[in-house]
Amino acid sequence: MNRWTFNRHGVWAIYKFEMARALRTLWQSVVTPVITTSLYFVVFGSAIGSRMSDVGGVPYGAFIVPGLIMLSLFTQSIFNASFGIYFPRFTGTIYELLSAPVSYLEIVIGYVGAAATKSIALGFIILATAYLFVPIQILHPGWMLAFLVLTATTFSLFGFIIGLWAKGFEQLQFIPMLIVTPLTFLGGAFYSIDMLPPLWRTITLFNPVVYLISGFRWSFYESSDVSVGTSLAMTLAFFMVCLALVAWIFRTGYRLKS
Repeated sequence: MNRWTFNRHGVWAIYKFEMARALRTLWQSVVTPVITTSLYFVVFGSAIGSRMSDVGGVPYGAFIVPGLIMLSLFTQSIFNASFGIYFPRFTGTIYELLSAPVSYLEIVIGYVGAAATKSIALGFIILATAYLFVPIQILHPGWMLAFLVLTATTFSLFGFIIGLWAKGFEQLQFIPMLIVTPLTFLGGAFYSIDMLPPLWRTITLFNPVVYLISGFRWSFYESSDVSVGTSLAMTLAFFMVCLALVAWIFRTGYRLKS
């Protein structure tokens, strides 16, 4: 095959295989995150939200919706992409993939595209679930979709890197559970950082998750902790960093065959 020819059949085969795996684990992929999100609404939206005033003119139950969607999007994008590429390494089928007539770019598109698709679908399912609990208004649906797709793709790339880096199943869970989830909780998922004292607000601005959640929330209510331009720039910067790391991994062969 000419190396300049895009192998759409190879990309589609990888993509279809990964999507089929999601259907085989439907409970874990969809039902569990929806149940978890519903519990968040019961606890934070009803029990706590009924005792809180509006946040930036938005009812608290509605205010936390973008943060909850982002929380699920972060974790599921990382999990889907990391497990998708780690499992071939674990079983040894990675050698068949690397020797197949598909380029590194096509491998990334197949795995990351499938992971991002599953995460975006889950985001819409959680959004539909949120409508059952609180009234939601999306002022900028185009920007909402743009942030959703860009964030899902970025964290799927990040998960792909973790899947190549991890030496065991424990390491697949290390970064999502011990780093990404705490950063999300501390990044304004359930509150506005304007509610923090000045010192802690300044410290929180070093948390990259703040910019992702803030931009996504702006697309709903035009309420954000930082400007939407800054949020978009930070999201794009994280995407480019992940893309550069993936390119470096394939160029050097880092842990591809180990």
